[in-house]
Amino acid sequence: MSGFRNIVIESPCKLQYKAGYMVVRREDDTAKIHLSEISSVVLQTNQAFVSAYLLSELAKAKIAFVVTDEKRDPIGQYLPLYGAHNTSKRIAEQLEWGEAIKKRVWQRVVRDKIAHQSRVLTTRAREEQGEMLSKIVPEVRSGDPTNREGHAARLYFAALFGPSFSRDDDTPLNAALNYGYAILLSAVNREIVARGFLTQTGICHRNEYNQFNLSCDLMEPFRPIVDRIVFDEFDGDFTKDTKLMLVDMLNQSIPYRGGSYRVASVISLYVADCLKVLGKKLSVDEIESFDVV
Repeated sequence: MSGFRNIVIESPCKLQYKAGYMVVRREDDTAKIHLSEISSVVLQTNQAFVSAYLLSELAKAKIAFVVTDEKRDPIGQYLPLYGAHNTSKRIAEQLEWGEAIKKRVWQRVVRDKIAHQSRVLTTRAREEQGEMLSKIVPEVRSGDPTNREGHAARLYFAALFGPSFSRDDDTPLNAALNYGYAILLSAVNREIVARGFLTQTGICHRNEYNQFNLSCDLMEPFRPIVDRIVFDEFDGDFTKDTKLMLVDMLNQSIPYRGGSYRVASVISLYVADCLKVLGKKLSVDEIESFDVV
């Protein structure tokens, strides 16, 4: 099981490794966190020294290390080259995934995403639009050739954030959404690499310039969690508090497998299910569903 703490570094400091701990040294104090407790580290300052020793140990522990730009928006991620002892075997298997099974998994991913979008709308007083989206779910065919995902997205964002909202606009609202999605992407990247697979080779996303095609595929059903948080908490300005709340999203609990699980844990288990299906070790119908509210 991965660690449970998502560490955000905001002030100038030195990050080093000592005896199993990440050591954070600042001018006025020093803090230590055991690597077994850490799920991810987000570096939100350009005034930090990070030791190579720490980076090496973070990679061994499969801990995602995310760096941000001058606006404190995620811009890069450090991941281990070899996430599992049999990485070569896993990559060979990945390259043999058939088109039919990839289309079936994509169908399931899109259905889950639209169902979750419907759920967010229904619980946020958009019952009519939520019902419209729920009717789209069974229309999604293998591979989604009619792009039900895109159609649902247009209805969804207009209902949730208003008819004038556009994901292409450079606004604080979109900045908040993009920040949350980047945190999700980081978590999914970590799970894929930890299991020995390539993030570059996707099942639907196939952009030659995208290093995270598979991660972009498998993160889709989790996006509505970000949308829900931003809808509930965004007050018109993309603040430090908003960023911290979105980082902490991975620690929130959601319904899963008859209980309540941390979002980070659900990501881990959902990604594992999808990878097993792609490797023909599980049927598509055996992918466990989860809720986002």
